[in-house]
Amino acid sequence: MVNPTGSSAPKKSPMTPAIRLLKAQKAPYKELLYDYVEKGGTSHLAAELGVDEHKVVKTLIMETDAKKALVILMHGDRSVSVKNLARFLGVKSVTPCDPEQAEHNSGYRVGGTSPFGTRRVMPVFIEKTILDLDRIYINGGHRGFVLEMAPEDLVRVLKPTPVEVAIDSLD
Repeated sequence: MVNPTGSSAPKKSPMTPAIRLLKAQKAPYKELLYDYVEKGGTSHLAAELGVDEHKVVKTLIMETDAKKALVILMHGDRSVSVKNLARFLGVKSVTPCDPEQAEHNSGYRVGGTSPFGTRRVMPVFIEKTILDLDRIYINGGHRGFVLEMAPEDLVRVLKPTPVEVAIDSLD
């Protein structure tokens, strides 16, 4: 475990459903702690850890017009084209879940959502170019807690469907 900030990040890594799943699957990862800031987003996380924001993977909980929940994994410096995702899924529309619904579906607080060990089983989609990275940084299931891992280990555990729905970030 690494805590580069040495300040108000948790002193000890939390034991989350994500960690339990990764341990059960014998997936290698490295735990990283950082100072979580409300609405700081992936740019704050990348700055805190000194990593490229493109390698930070955000976990977004969305739903179709039929209220079917799904997970989309996207580069930290990109946004999801919900139109292209809906087209890929063959549905009328896809929208982000409101925070309360996202927390209900995932079992995690917004800002600490991990794609591993979600409360509900949901299909997982991943921006195809994430798979080309050597290492990724993805939430470990708690605010201020990130996992560094190889994309192939994420694929082995989650079996996500690759998609091409990234657009330049709207931030």
